[in-house]
Amino acid sequence: MPRVPAPHKSRSDDPLKEATIVALKQVVDPLVGLMFDTGVTVREFSQIVRERAVRIAARRVSKESGRDSKSRVAIITGLPRSEVARILASDDVSPSKRLGRHPARNVLAAWFDNPRFLGTNGDPSVLPIFGKRRSFEQLVAMHSRGIPVRAMLDELTQIDAVEILEGQRVRPKSRIPILTGMTDSAIASIGERTRDLLETLTNNLRRTSKPLFEGTALADETDFEMVSLIRREIAEQGANFINSANSLLGRSSVKAKRSTKYRLGVTVYYFQDDIEDATESKPQTTYTRRKNLRRQRRPTNSKGRLGAISRSVTKGQV
Repeated sequence: MPRVPAPHKSRSDDPLKEATIVALKQVVDPLVGLMFDTGVTVREFSQIVRERAVRIAARRVSKESGRDSKSRVAIITGLPRSEVARILASDDVSPSKRLGRHPARNVLAAWFDNPRFLGTNGDPSVLPIFGKRRSFEQLVAMHSRGIPVRAMLDELTQIDAVEILEGQRVRPKSRIPILTGMTDSAIASIGERTRDLLETLTNNLRRTSKPLFEGTALADETDFEMVSLIRREIAEQGANFINSANSLLGRSSVKAKRSTKYRLGVTVYYFQDDIEDATESKPQTTYTRRKNLRRQRRPTNSKGRLGAISRSVTKGQV
């Protein structure tokens, strides 16, 4: 008897794949909004996904088998082998190493931790903006990876992390910069923070013991009067926790050269969704009806050829 092929497995028969697709939709939604805000097209996003998929799959195949195999990469990604070969033969324009800590975070951390910029009471000192010794200019030169002092001052002022005083002096208001606004720095921070969070969550999926810490406190329905209080309290408690974590991580930094080093950290963030009340009346939106534009007749001779064509086109549109 001829062998009957097994029935095709639909998506609904694969709960893990189905759950993954649902999760990907939730992850992609805010990214699509960011794409629209910054002019990134769907075609560009698709190309990014294809290139990153090929390179990640190639690293996985090399790690598992000890050799390179474009055919296995093509099987894993579902892309043609010719496209896999083209991507692997091209230069990887993305950074080979993960981006380091944001320069603004470096500057503020040094301001709070480096004894050179601390007062006698251990608090960060008020610094003159310019100067060759113990100044904000020197702090930026040491810890901002080449960013000009005026640009760093504008950045920290915009995110309300410093306060400019009389006499061209400046003092820090917070060691935790919250990047806001449509700037390249804030967008780069999205990539860094989102990747760290997703790697923690996906690593825990593959672990059977000692998962990385991850926790969420959630209230599905909160009174409007309580939102401001909760937001302020969480911001204060979160800042205190991050300050303690920074001190702990600073004491655990590796001083001597070792073969194995680890990048580790913790992120605290607050989220808020507005839930619409179905009983509330929604405001009526007035739409202006668009006028249908029609080609106008062009005055011509009754015997002219152009006039005949114009009348024919107009008649066809009416």
